[in-house]
Amino acid sequence: MIQRIEAGPRMSEASIHGGVVYLAGQIPDDASADIEGQTRQVLEAIDALLAAAGSDKTRILRAQVYLADIGDFAGMNRAWDAWVVPGQAPSRATVEAKLANPAWKVEIVVTAVI
Repeated sequence: MIQRIEAGPRMSEASIHGGVVYLAGQIPDDASADIEGQTRQVLEAIDALLAAAGSDKTRILRAQVYLADIGDFAGMNRAWDAWVVPGQAPSRATVEAKLANPAWKVEIVVTAVI
C-alpha cells in the first residue's frame, strides 16, 4: 500500500511505502529571501511533512540539495548546520541546478524512515 500526503493532480508532497517516506522537492514560500532564509523555509517545510508522515529529521536517510548558484553553498550550509541534529546528519549531495522558478535559490529532497 502507498500512502500519499498532500496529493495533487500533478504530484504528491510525500509518498510513504514500506516504512519509508519520500518527499518531493521542497522549495521556499518567500523567494525574495536570501539563501539562508530560503533554506530555513525549505527545512521548515521538510519538518512539517516529516511530522505528517510520522517521522522527523533525525530519521532522514538521504538529502539532495539543489542550488541555483553553487556560490550559495556556504549560506545554505549555515542554515543547514543550525537545523541538523548533531550526530544525526544524513547522507547528502549538493549540486548546482537550474530550478523551475528563477527566484528560487534552493530546493531540497529527502528520504526518511518512519
